[in-house]
Amino acid sequence: MSTKVETIEERKAEVLIKLRKYKLIEKEKFEGAYAYIIDIPQDKERAIVWCILGEATVGIAAMNTLYKIMKEKDLDRAIVVTEGRYTHAVKLGAKKRKVELLPKSFPVFDIFEHELVPFHEILSEKEKNQLLAQFKVKPYQIPQIKSGDPAVKAIGAKPGDVLKITRKSITAGEHIAYRYVVE
Repeated sequence: MSTKVETIEERKAEVLIKLRKYKLIEKEKFEGAYAYIIDIPQDKERAIVWCILGEATVGIAAMNTLYKIMKEKDLDRAIVVTEGRYTHAVKLGAKKRKVELLPKSFPVFDIFEHELVPFHEILSEKEKNQLLAQFKVKPYQIPQIKSGDPAVKAIGAKPGDVLKITRKSITAGEHIAYRYVVE
């Protein structure tokens, strides 16, 4: 039996890396935080998943540490995982610096392992254009899904993306639906 103690933030980071199909390069411990350096294959770039441990409120000081590490390691993107809440200044700064702030509600487990949650995937730009041409529609004419939906957050879809949702069906075997991600 493993005696490794994991924090909630670490488990969330590992679930995030698995669900979004990122490749873990290294894991480093800092005072009060963990840094996971990851490779994002679909964007061909590297980023950092920053786990802030035990903070009730994440402020500018914690973020400045992250920005310093991003600069040292020459990284453009970051994802912040915490059980706390974010100050208004942190939210504003994150938008300017390509930093994704994961909500406190991000799951600690793989939600797609549940039998009632269908498989979600983001269509590539080519697949999206083929779908729109096939059905002769504009993206806004496809049924919508909010960017705050837990499944959307889990796979990292952004407004403007089109999702392919595959459900198991007793009668049809498999049912495919498409959703347009909106704010």
